[in-house]
Amino acid sequence: MHHKRSYILSLILVFLLSPFLLKAQIADFRDSVIQISGITMTADSLRAVPAVSVLVRGQGRGTISNSAGVFSIVVFKGDTLTFSAVGFKKKDYKIPTTLKGNNFSLIQLMVEDTTYLPVTIIKPYLNRQEFERAFASMDIPDDAYEIARKNTENARLRAMTRFTPIDGAEGTNMYLNKQAQSLYYAGQPPPQNIFNPLAWAQFIQAWKRGDFKRNSD
Repeated sequence: MHHKRSYILSLILVFLLSPFLLKAQIADFRDSVIQISGITMTADSLRAVPAVSVLVRGQGRGTISNSAGVFSIVVFKGDTLTFSAVGFKKKDYKIPTTLKGNNFSLIQLMVEDTTYLPVTIIKPYLNRQEFERAFASMDIPDDAYEIARKNTENARLRAMTRFTPIDGAEGTNMYLNKQAQSLYYAGQPPPQNIFNPLAWAQFIQAWKRGDFKRNSD
């Protein structure tokens, strides 16, 4: 019975104190949220830097300074702001957790990033004799027609025919033709071309053309 009364009293206390606890949490949340309005400027000449990206690290949100370098963003105390722009070094700023208040102004100075360009080489212009000699010995690359002519040479085509493997479509057609031929002569011996006069005529014509000699080469 005593434990039951203690439990009921605890519930009553929590019920009575919950509004105060909720108000305290809301007050802490409001105190941690701050509004920052600032401007991004160059460190050497104090001129405005537009289009500076102001991101809250790890949260995927932020803003961009306008043409006058002015920006405004809502953050929490303890967040880290990252300032980045083309031609300037990236800068991080962690907002202190000891700030008092909810509205602050910030001036972020941006330092220009040094960019090293490739070396420029200048030479004297050639005279007429040097230009004619250089033009005569110039190695001009082949155009599309010359490349096509080389690719269609008989020697190149024979080499490609001998060493290029068949693709999937050719292999499938070859298999289907053999399968159809085996089914066509199923149950009977296939014909022998040695007794076929048409095959002998084709063989003699190929012999005269020199097809076998070119294949052996």
